[in-house]
Amino acid sequence: MVHSQQPSVPIAPSSAEWWRGAVIYQIYPRSFQDSDGDGVGDLPGVLQRLDHIAALGADAVWISPFFKSPMKDFGYDVADYRQVDPLFGTLADFDAVLGKAHALGLRVMIDQVLSHTSDQHAWFQQSRASRDNPYADWYVWADARADGTPPNNWLSVFGGSAWTWDARRRQYYLHQFLAEQPDLNFHNPAVRAQLLDEVRFWCERGVDGFRFDACNHQFSDAQLRDNPPARAGEVVSTVSADNPYAMQRHLYDKSRPENLPFLEELRAVLDVHGAAAMGEVGDEDAPPIMAEYTASGRRLHMAYSFALVTRDGSAAHIRHEVERLTAALARTGGWGCWAFSNHDSERVATRWALPQADGTAGRPQPAQCRMLWALLSALPGSVCVYQGEELGLPQADVPFELLQDPYGKAFWPEFKGRDGCRTPMPWQRDAVHGGFTAAQAVPWLPMPAEHRALAVDVQAAQPDSMLRFASQWLAWRRTQPLLRSGGIRFHDHAAPPGVLLFERHAPIASAHDGAPADSPPSLLLAVNLSAAVQHVSLSAVADAAVWHDVTPACVHEAGLAPEPGAPSGVWVLPPWGIGVGLFVARGA
Repeated sequence: MVHSQQPSVPIAPSSAEWWRGAVIYQIYPRSFQDSDGDGVGDLPGVLQRLDHIAALGADAVWISPFFKSPMKDFGYDVADYRQVDPLFGTLADFDAVLGKAHALGLRVMIDQVLSHTSDQHAWFQQSRASRDNPYADWYVWADARADGTPPNNWLSVFGGSAWTWDARRRQYYLHQFLAEQPDLNFHNPAVRAQLLDEVRFWCERGVDGFRFDACNHQFSDAQLRDNPPARAGEVVSTVSADNPYAMQRHLYDKSRPENLPFLEELRAVLDVHGAAAMGEVGDEDAPPIMAEYTASGRRLHMAYSFALVTRDGSAAHIRHEVERLTAALARTGGWGCWAFSNHDSERVATRWALPQADGTAGRPQPAQCRMLWALLSALPGSVCVYQGEELGLPQADVPFELLQDPYGKAFWPEFKGRDGCRTPMPWQRDAVHGGFTAAQAVPWLPMPAEHRALAVDVQAAQPDSMLRFASQWLAWRRTQPLLRSGGIRFHDHAAPPGVLLFERHAPIASAHDGAPADSPPSLLLAVNLSAAVQHVSLSAVADAAVWHDVTPACVHEAGLAPEPGAPSGVWVLPPWGIGVGLFVARGA
């Protein structure tokens, strides 16, 4: 084995497939930047801060809902798909965001919530008025059982029955989330056609793509069959253990096969306009569904995985979930998208912090945050990063009296809801409210002092900050085509516990257990997920190879690179350390 220094050659991805391997920055607009002093972020605020995202090195932005809404679920209850809620601005404000993003080289993806609407949507208002009007069958309505109870045992993700009685129609309507979010009837062709028109509206406005919320909830069983109980010992990851939703196997209320033809109709609309689609798939056995939903060229372009938005952050868990999804996608030519954090989950800096010696919750470590940023963007597929992740923000502790999230209020204190990851973005350490809103305003959620200490202006001025590391790592990643589109092979036999050792290789080598003599170079990454020094033997991976250490400068500057002076063929990784090698088979 020969060790030397040699850089890789950058290769630009084709513009038609910009989404493949892209880094997508999620903006939760309520909490990003407030421009008018009402304490709630808005589209002009997004416009003001787009330069930050471009400087970070993201390829695209995903903007969470900004449509007209009564805000019972903060925009995921849409009352008009084509109007911007006045809280966030106007259609002209969105057009300005779109124009500036494109000028900065950023693609724009927007959330679309097709599975349900607000109960204030005109469609539902007409649907509930009678059983014989043109919109009567646009939502899922069903008669009560003989004893007056709901039609079946389906439960809401947010707790309680998924059915609510409506006195006007003297029927129950289905809502898999809040009662104010009635489910559309996807078995009705008129509903499907109308929703495709809503998507077409935004395509024609110039958006580059969509993130389809809860897209596996779009169809439910037409026969309304009961869900069976969960199997004994079955672990449910889509909700917390104290939620009764975890007590069922959700065979009939979501992930129905009838959804596949609709996704093909949706893809046809997207292809006309060159728009990309990412589907949110929440299911206990998500990989096969994600593979079907992203079958090459037929349905969605990529599927968003929740598999690493979990409490378990071990090397074994990450490897298992990545291999599981990769194998499923290989069968259909599909594509995945990974995330560690989002607007619905505890921030990863806190969630995966190692516990204290006494078993109490640990505190986020700056080195661990850097390692996680690098690891996420080194996995196969595309990547979604959540606002503030580039700062290493921990989860905020929002007291009950300031809580806004109805989900958290319902399950407090065992589950404190989603507000802790939705607190305002800190832009300026010394400004009132961290520069998020006007000094005299009251932000919709409080900003903790520890977040202000990590503000953008502070980190932008520090050469060794998390923000600097995040942008430098992404700049290096752009020079590594294998990280955008290559395959993956784990080498667990050579990795000590707590270390992920994996190869990102060109697709030509993906079907081989060992690289052939003429195979192209591959990248080997060793990522230490522990707080201990770890020794990794590279000779156990590719003894008959020439390799070059290409660990990027930002990793060295952060003190996370393999320690110098180690024996040949051995990486000594510091706590949370990262090593990157370029491997070339002899004779290549």
